[in-house]
Amino acid sequence: MRRRGLVLLGLGMAMRAAGAAELPVAQFVMLERHDCPWCRRWLREVGEASWNASDLGRRAPLRRVDVAQGMPADLAGFAHWRFTPTFVLMQGGRELGRIIGYQGDLFFWQQAEALLAKLPPADTARKEETQ
Repeated sequence: MRRRGLVLLGLGMAMRAAGAAELPVAQFVMLERHDCPWCRRWLREVGEASWNASDLGRRAPLRRVDVAQGMPADLAGFAHWRFTPTFVLMQGGRELGRIIGYQGDLFFWQQAEALLAKLPPADTARKEETQ
């Protein structure tokens, strides 16, 4: 019985390690409000599915936060935001940059590309995770 428990424990640890390697190194947090017309426009013109399917979205998946519901505990340190939508690029629990507002899809994609250029190349990020 004890041996079986150790085997199961080892399998569980291996599964966790494999899952941790698949976690994104960065996230793209969208601060929104349910009654924000610019947020709704972003959802119509760009949208969560399009973002997550893009190269940028694969590097930093979208996390939507309705600020009217309150800020989640892990984002309580966000300061100096006032407008929705505000997009915040996070990596390792720290902010790398923001896009404030939404002015149309073409301009948004250009801003997002410039912002995500601050992330290390995917190969470098994977090497850092394994060390």
